[in-house]
This record gives sequence, structure tokens and C-alpha cells, in this order.
Amino acid sequence: MTLSNQPPLVTVFGGSGFVGRHVVRALAKRGYRIRVAVRRPDLAGFLQPLGNVGQISFVQANLRYRASVDKAVQGADHVVNCVGILFESGRNGFDAVQDFGARAVAEAARSVGATLTHISAIGADAKSDSVYATTKGRAEAAIQSILPDATILRPSIVFGPEDGFFNKFAAMAQLSPVLPLVGGGKTKFQPVYVEDVAEVVARAVDGTIARGKIYELGGRDVMTFKQCLETMLEVVGRKRALVPLPFGIASLIGSIASAIPLITPPLTPDQVTLLRKDNVVSAAAKAEGRTLEGLGIEPGAVASILPTYLVLYREHGQYAGAGKAA
Repeated sequence: MTLSNQPPLVTVFGGSGFVGRHVVRALAKRGYRIRVAVRRPDLAGFLQPLGNVGQISFVQANLRYRASVDKAVQGADHVVNCVGILFESGRNGFDAVQDFGARAVAEAARSVGATLTHISAIGADAKSDSVYATTKGRAEAAIQSILPDATILRPSIVFGPEDGFFNKFAAMAQLSPVLPLVGGGKTKFQPVYVEDVAEVVARAVDGTIARGKIYELGGRDVMTFKQCLETMLEVVGRKRALVPLPFGIASLIGSIASAIPLITPPLTPDQVTLLRKDNVVSAAAKAEGRTLEGLGIEPGAVASILPTYLVLYREHGQYAGAGKAA
């Protein structure tokens, strides 16, 4: 444990990722000492300005190698696991990263007496047809058996400056006259602002929210896939045809794209499987107050936040139209 004259130490696995960097910033503002555990510490230096001199340190860790996980949590009071992947690449498969890796983090946290906050996802289900959702579900069950007081967070699609959803389709809109509506664009999402997710993580570390629970984090708006793309196009000031793409054809395209080496597939068959189910906060979570609103957090609105970072996809960037970057 930390010395009495030092702030608590928090190890953040995946702290250089999209959600992780916002978690690091939220914790740094609260004065915690932060150890960022990542595969490539040499590429995570951009995080240091988020804290004071010496407040943020780095350690090499790979969830596939238990010894590195154990080393990363030594002396930590709290552990946060932000690691997750959207598609498999090489040895970084769903089982290795999201199941085995999450178990390793939980066991390591238990071994040093640290509390744990784990970021999962809405739709996590060990019986799901999606490998992504299955491994997320198995990880949740394992964590609860290893550390019953662990806090598990299930966000819907997370949006913010570095997101892989609105940014991806905005970039596509720069080049393509059409955008695909997988499954007709009827799947419902509840996009949640990354800063809101980071705030819940920080409160979990603070110990100001009940531990041992699963919180479902959705934003202010429930939007269909089609509405998400329409909102994005309005923000970037572009008119594009939205073309329905049946699930079967989308899955075939994903299989072909996934087979091409050295590229990031725009879509995978497993992601198509995920799109067959809505990704919104459950009625049970709402009734029990296990939501942003239940925690007293007013969710950020998609319409007001997207213009602050999608402006670069406008034809003339921040100088296009009446709006400009905030």
C-alpha cells in the first residue's frame, strides 16, 4: 500500500487508448499518482502533460503475459482495466485480451489488495452469438468471482475526439458518395460521451459509488444507426446517400476485408453479429439507478459535442459554415 504522505497509486491498463487517456486525465485532476500500463510505453509519452511532474509514470505490460500484469500492479491501491479490442489481430484475440487478460488483471489486483474497476460493454453475454460479447461476458463472470467488490462499467458506443465510430464514418464521407446502413440502419445505440465514462471511473476509484455492481452507461439520446449517420453528415455539412446493406452481405464483405493482411478491416463478421441487437441501457439498470443519471451525471448530448471535433471533416474544415470548433 502507499505511504501515508503520498496520494493513492492507480494502475491503468490500456491508459493510452481512446477511453484510457480520458480516464488518466480525470484521475490526474483528482491528484492520484498514475501508473499507465501499456504494451508500448515509448508511444504513451503524450499522456505526461495531463498531470504534474512525476505524477504519471509508465510500465510495459501485456495482458497475455501474466508476469507483466503482476509487476504493473505492485504497490497499487486501485486498478482500472480499460483494455478492449474491436477486432482480432495476430495473437491479440478476443479470448486472450478480453477473457484471459481481464482475469489476469483481477487476480493481480486481488493479490495486492487493490480495488478494481473494469470497463466492459453493453451486450456482454457469455451466451452471445458474438465472440466479442461472449468474451466480455465471461470476463465479467470471472471478475465477480475473483473480486466480488469490483466495479464493472458497461458503456454503449463511446464517442469523443478520438472515437472509432463517428470519426470513421465522417472520414468515409470525405471519399465516398454513399454510406452503408448495415441491416437497414435500424439498430439502436445510446452513444455515451467519453468524458462521462471517465468521470464514472474516477468516482469508482474515489469510492463514492457503490462497489460490486454493474453500471450501464448510455448517453442522453437513443439513436438508430441511420440517425447516427444522419447527425454526423449534418455536422460535417455533407450530403451522402445512405444505402441499406443486408446483414448477410455485410458479413460477407467483412469476411473478405478481414482476410486482407496489413489493413484495419472497416467491418468484421463479428461486428455485423453485434449489430443485430440494440445497444442501449436496460430497463433493470434504469430502475436500479445503475446509470449515469442514477449517479447524478447529466450525459453529454451527441448534437452539441460532435461539432467540437468533427469540424475537421467539413469541406473547408473549421472555416466551413456557421459552426466552428469549440
